Amino acid sequence: MTAEFTGRHVLAEFGGVDPVLCDDPERLEAALRAALTEAGATVCDVVRRKFAPQGATVLALLAESHASLHTYPESGDIFVDVFTCGSLGAGAEHAVELLRKALDPKEVRMSTVPRGRAGQRIEEPLAPGLTRVWELSEVVVDTHTPYQHMVIARTEQGISLFSDGDRQSTEAAQLTYHEAMMVPAFVLAEKLDTVLIIGSGEGVASRMAVAAGVTRVDHVDIDRLEVELCARHLPYGYTPEELDAAVRGDGPITVHYADGWDFLARAATAGTRYDVIVIDLPDERPEEAQHNRLYEAEFLTRCRERLAPGGVLAAQAGCATLWRNETLKRSWQRFHDHFGTVVHYGSDEHEWSFLFGLADRIGDPVPGMIDRLGTLPYRASTVDARALWRGTIEPRSLRA
Repeated sequence: MTAEFTGRHVLAEFGGVDPVLCDDPERLEAALRAALTEAGATVCDVVRRKFAPQGATVLALLAESHASLHTYPESGDIFVDVFTCGSLGAGAEHAVELLRKALDPKEVRMSTVPRGRAGQRIEEPLAPGLTRVWELSEVVVDTHTPYQHMVIARTEQGISLFSDGDRQSTEAAQLTYHEAMMVPAFVLAEKLDTVLIIGSGEGVASRMAVAAGVTRVDHVDIDRLEVELCARHLPYGYTPEELDAAVRGDGPITVHYADGWDFLARAATAGTRYDVIVIDLPDERPEEAQHNRLYEAEFLTRCRERLAPGGVLAAQAGCATLWRNETLKRSWQRFHDHFGTVVHYGSDEHEWSFLFGLADRIGDPVPGMIDRLGTLPYRASTVDARALWRGTIEPRSLRA
């Protein structure tokens, strides 16, 4: 594919068309020729075929690509396909609109698919029947690591990271996301000396912990290639030099390329404990998925056992929106099964919810969190006292 190639592919369904017209390939050809010509397309050739007992297909070869009509007289339906490329711009949509006027359908459904360089996109599944489309102006990385399909691309939100079709972080929103995950944990923990981060391959969370005064960060991620590509191409998180130093263990951050499950087992053998443990992985799936085990009861138990007295477990726990809150409800129940105190934080300016668990039961932790926010060495940009108070009120669906 050349960098300059772009195109527009319009797919339309016309319903309620006169059945006699649907069965007349000559009239259909005339309407198609006229619409394409008026829209600026160059018609090179047209073929048509009438079928028995009824129905017709008309296919136009264009200098700019192709167009076709396929009809069902018995139901009054015409399926329209117009693909144009090059400098014709919105000519495909214009041609379909002219066809609509000529064929006079009672119902119209139409969609446009950008093609070529303009067609680079990621369709992110949100919930059954619901998809979010990301338009990519430039793909920087598109590769399959040993663990995931990874894409780094320029979007309207800046440089953005996608894993298996899911947005992980964007230049515009990553600070809001990471502060929502880290700042409540900082102000909940009794002390801030040691932090374990599982996942969070960009490195933002590790750097944030050091800025908060943490003296040792163990950053565990199983996907070495992803972490290296993030350092090389994302304008946030580790730089390549910082990552190299962290892999060597030079400084407060040490990167471990390992499975989080296995790392916790080794930490248990060594008796290592942490003031904060962070789980920041691709979203838990409602269906079975390999990484779901790092959200489930046994893993939470392992994390709780590795917390120092007064320590906090923080986890990305899903989305509060009613159409995709199943995994949040699961996490909410699990945290209450394993921790004496559970705090929710959801940012009004982001879609994710985070849960924080402490082994001991305390009455109302929020006033103390707000008091500590003002003394935290890390100065948050997106979490202030009012945001903290508001975000710790869990969604109604969790309280119901």
